Amino acid sequence: MKEIVIFTQNECPPCKIVKMFLDDHNVDYQERNISTDSKARKELTEKYGAFSTPTVLVGEEVIIGFELEKLKKALKIE
Repeated sequence: MKEIVIFTQNECPPCKIVKMFLDDHNVDYQERNISTDSKARKELTEKYGAFSTPTVLVGEEVIIGFELEKLKKALKIE
């Protein structure tokens, strides 16, 4: 399976929903909290051009914002 990374921040309800979705589907992921990790914040904005959370990386695919349908498609979950 492709590597999954989710950029989150504190007090982000959509981030919690995406993490619950991934957990419910037994998808392993790395979480990078931009509230507490300045390197993650820099990576999110400079490398991926994103300024919102959740931002999810599925391999090379970048899904910015709360996009469960795009996430399902990228992970091949129905």
